[in-house]
Amino acid sequence: MAEAKRTLVDETSLERLLGLESSKIGFYSEVKQKIQELEAANLGLRIKTTELQAVFDSISDSVVIYDNSGHIQHRNHVCPSQFPSETLVGRSCRELFHPDGEHAPDTCPVEKALAGENTQISFTTTKGNGETRYFDVTATPIEDLNERTRALVFIRDVTEKRLGELQLMQAEKMSGIGMLAAGVAHEINNPLTSVAGYAEALLRRFRDEEDLKTDPRLADFRKYLMVIIREAYRCKGIIDSLLTFSRKSEGSVGLVDINQILCEVLELIRHKASNDNIEIRESLQEDLPMVTGDASGLRQVFLNLTMNALQAIKGAGVVQIATFSQNGSVNATISDTGCGIPQAILDQIWDPFFTTKEVGKGLGLGLAVTYNIVKAHNAEILVDSKQGKGSKFTVRLPACQA
Repeated sequence: MAEAKRTLVDETSLERLLGLESSKIGFYSEVKQKIQELEAANLGLRIKTTELQAVFDSISDSVVIYDNSGHIQHRNHVCPSQFPSETLVGRSCRELFHPDGEHAPDTCPVEKALAGENTQISFTTTKGNGETRYFDVTATPIEDLNERTRALVFIRDVTEKRLGELQLMQAEKMSGIGMLAAGVAHEINNPLTSVAGYAEALLRRFRDEEDLKTDPRLADFRKYLMVIIREAYRCKGIIDSLLTFSRKSEGSVGLVDINQILCEVLELIRHKASNDNIEIRESLQEDLPMVTGDASGLRQVFLNLTMNALQAIKGAGVVQIATFSQNGSVNATISDTGCGIPQAILDQIWDPFFTTKEVGKGLGLGLAVTYNIVKAHNAEILVDSKQGKGSKFTVRLPACQA
């Protein structure tokens, strides 16, 4: 029997015979298609990620995402400027919202959000320099597919808004006091007018009737009547100044005599200065140029500065009021021999609610309001102070050009 002849078939031919080549091509084609689909999906994800990151970074509030255990996963670019250390990735919500306790579910917005509750709270922080900032917080739960809830927290700095509200409240309070003072002043003014009028009538009788002049029993009456008249008109002057201060500012701008403004202020503070054993010294330039401004606002400026000068002095002391013109400006200085201001806090005295007074003695709004009024007049206010030696405030206003 003849031996069968063997035929050698290589691997390529074998794959062709078995149909493996076409199946491999099909497999590679499917893989290529899947890769293209994945690349398209990844491109879409990258685009969405970029869009979401742009939205995340464009938000002007601090935005923080906390994981299920209350630790920070992500934060936007605003966080480092407001809370540089408290919002580092991995930090606990305790660092920012309840640093005094490990758990505070009743007050912590993050813990409430992780429990599935939408929360809105307000809180304040005080920096090392004593500046207080106000924040509003909104915390919202983020439901994950694996049922591990996270927390999305928005933190908005509302300090300027809150300060505006508090200043408005203070203004309304002062307005109410002004209305009350105006009513009292009117009620006092009427009897004072009668006292001065009758005293003047009696003084005229002493001048006109010879028998009254020669009566020894009435020798001191003329002197007494002149004192009554003088003091009655002095009281009327104080009341007129009080009525001027009680009027609401209409924001009207006109020519203002700074010397007159200071004289009105001094009428109101002389009594307090006398009671506190503080000497008031005046050095007012007679031909002082006029300035353009809101008279009511400038009265408030100089009243605030003079009252601060009086309050800075403990015991006997001196407050010096001076005006002078120089290089096209009108300058008014209020100096005192009080406690002075430490150099470390000199730059902070214009900040709202910053005060060195005892609790309940002041809100720290006086110099902040003064600064705003001065700046509104395109003017400047300067301070020179040495601790233990007193302070000197200078208001420099543009003089009216003749």
